[in-house]
Amino acid sequence: MRRRDFSISALVGAGTFLTTASAADRAAWMKEARFGVMTHFISTWIRPRGQMTIEEWNRLIDNFDGEGLAKQLESVGAAYYLITIGQGASFYIAPNPTFDKYVPAAVSRCARRDLVSDLYGPLHKRGIRLMVYSVPGPPLDDPAVAKGFRRDSDSPGGREVRSRWQEVVRDWSMRWGDKVCGWWIDGLYTPNRSFRAPDPPNFASFVAALRAGNPASIVAFNGGVMDRAYSIAPEEDYTAGEVEQPANFTFAHSENGKIDGAQVHMLTYLGKTWGRGEPRFSTEQVVEYSRKVADAGGAVTWDTPVQENGLISGPALEQLRAIGKALGRR
Repeated sequence: MRRRDFSISALVGAGTFLTTASAADRAAWMKEARFGVMTHFISTWIRPRGQMTIEEWNRLIDNFDGEGLAKQLESVGAAYYLITIGQGASFYIAPNPTFDKYVPAAVSRCARRDLVSDLYGPLHKRGIRLMVYSVPGPPLDDPAVAKGFRRDSDSPGGREVRSRWQEVVRDWSMRWGDKVCGWWIDGLYTPNRSFRAPDPPNFASFVAALRAGNPASIVAFNGGVMDRAYSIAPEEDYTAGEVEQPANFTFAHSENGKIDGAQVHMLTYLGKTWGRGEPRFSTEQVVEYSRKVADAGGAVTWDTPVQENGLISGPALEQLRAIGKALGRR
């Protein structure tokens, strides 16, 4: 494995953690990073809907092997790691007093353990950045959440819901500070109606909440699956890049790793589907897809099947090692 320099001077020089990058350069590190790993650690995926309790969720979070995962990521040469905070009707992987304020319950939806903070140490000492996945609003299919976030308010377009959720993500951002270097925001399928407004809550106010704890955090908004890199809003730093068939992914009109002002990035999955299943491509194919993006100055993130202890399954790990080696990360 390639030796790495973890001295303070090296980290500052590379802009790795102690960055004071300008807004235009926040995502510049992704061009050098080339390759990262994502896992969907979501309660409704690990257990079928209705079979997960907060007690069981806390047990899973308590047993998440952050040190073991960090060793795996180091072994494959991943430059960064992206993990889900929560999605839909799932529980969350870290405490959030603001969420609990709006949804008072005998038992919180939020884990006791702050898994994000606990992952930072093992990753940081290996030079691996930490990013988080979230969504633009709360799980309103839960009646208690819908009531707490005032879904029935008469604010136009659900602005009260988004305002309160903005407070929730700000809480997490302030909790984690510069431990988290980036956010990937899913589900922005109606950006004009939801966030493209002159007054808060809008793109600017939501991004300000995400960067409250770390002004250098990079942000991407996902408007859905598309076979080309595109940017939704000028407030984002890199393209969400969600694609199901990476062979079809294009980045036309990109220059020096950027497209429409945003760093080129592709996110896809190794397994049969997101977070689950055996590898769907040959190792030669995933290397080819990764190299195409990286050689154009972009970064590629591979979602991988995850076990209940947080570790990556064996077949996926072997493919990740091949990617890391091909991209000069190992």
